[in-house]
Amino acid sequence: MGAWAGWGRLCGMEHDETAEFAAPAQRSLPLPVKAAETSADRPWPVRHLVPKIADYVGRMSPVWVEGQVLNLKRWNNLYFLTLRDVDLDMSLRVTLPARDVAPIVDRLTDGSRIVVHARPRFLERTGDLSFAGDAVRLVGLGELLAQIERLKGVLAAEGLFDEARKVPLPFLPAVVGLVCAQQGDAEHDVVSNARARWPAVRFEIRRVTVQGARAVPEVTAAIRDLDTDPAVEVIVVARGGGSFEDLLPFSNEALVRAAAACRTPLVSAIGHHLDQPLLDLVADWRASTPTDAAKRVVPDVTAERAALLQARHRARTALRHRLAREQAGLDATRSRPVLARPETMLAPHQARLDGLVGRGRRTTNGLLGDARTQVAALAAQVRALSPAATLDRGYAVVQQADGAVVRDPAEVEVDQVLGVRVARGRFFVRAGGTEGATA
Repeated sequence: MGAWAGWGRLCGMEHDETAEFAAPAQRSLPLPVKAAETSADRPWPVRHLVPKIADYVGRMSPVWVEGQVLNLKRWNNLYFLTLRDVDLDMSLRVTLPARDVAPIVDRLTDGSRIVVHARPRFLERTGDLSFAGDAVRLVGLGELLAQIERLKGVLAAEGLFDEARKVPLPFLPAVVGLVCAQQGDAEHDVVSNARARWPAVRFEIRRVTVQGARAVPEVTAAIRDLDTDPAVEVIVVARGGGSFEDLLPFSNEALVRAAAACRTPLVSAIGHHLDQPLLDLVADWRASTPTDAAKRVVPDVTAERAALLQARHRARTALRHRLAREQAGLDATRSRPVLARPETMLAPHQARLDGLVGRGRRTTNGLLGDARTQVAALAAQVRALSPAATLDRGYAVVQQADGAVVRDPAEVEVDQVLGVRVARGRFFVRAGGTEGATA
């Protein structure tokens, strides 16, 4: 691809071949010197442009380039392959002498990561750009691990592995999205175990390539497709384990970022418990195996039914115990004397009231007795001082007609009618004469 970076310089190159390549009808007109000077009326013939491109590409320096092997084939003493970028859908065609490939030929397969030293070459007859290699080596396990660790650090720094961004899985999803191999046991393990646990669960399955050069774009596209389906409530990415190299696509940055951007809860079931590609770290739940994923995404209907029955039994037992306890308390309350004979509640108050009434009566009687004594004494005093008592002793009170008491004989005239009051009544007398008081 670098051959095209100098297209501006290529278009400015001078090449004095006007007369040689001009068509017979145009030999009288010189060809444009630069590409910018061409027009529909004065174009460059293909035979004029192709050598310019070949000349420019031929002056490029050899380059070390890394990529993934696709379509590896041998013909005579040459190996032909496509070198693909592991993150983007870009590729180059490369040829290598068989003698240079011989040291690693037993380990070189489609999907291998290699570094090639090659020179770009433009084929004038077909207009194709390819690279002729003269050295090749496999990318070692240590280098791959170091690259993954560097990527892991970058993604961790961005927070893609934080627990806070992970979302809980739904308790009972109606539809489960499954990304799995086109042929393999992972699909069977997930589907059969999930349906054995919850027969009503439905699956949206995307069968893709799970290793090699096509794994990253296909798995990424499948995740995005299922994420846009509103019916899918959880997505499972499953693969039945494999070698470190086989699991490399699931540590690819593009795939991991696509999983991180997934809004639907994602379960990673890539390998066994010892395998841990970067997809496991970014997923909302990491399952050790596809079977474990099936057990995690749906509940066990048998266990749930048993738990429901147990809960109902416990609730019924608790309710019975509560009713029995409340009934016992009610019976105990009703058996108390205060409820068996409610009038006993008033007995203490009645006794207290009777005591107060008795005390009141006794106090009143005492007060009345004292009052009687006082009254009798006062009555005796009154009687002793009363004129009636004097009258009882035989004395009388003489009164004139107007009721005035006669105290002096001089107040009485002869033949005057006077009233005489005695102890038991009153009578009238006529005065015969008067006589003064004796000394």
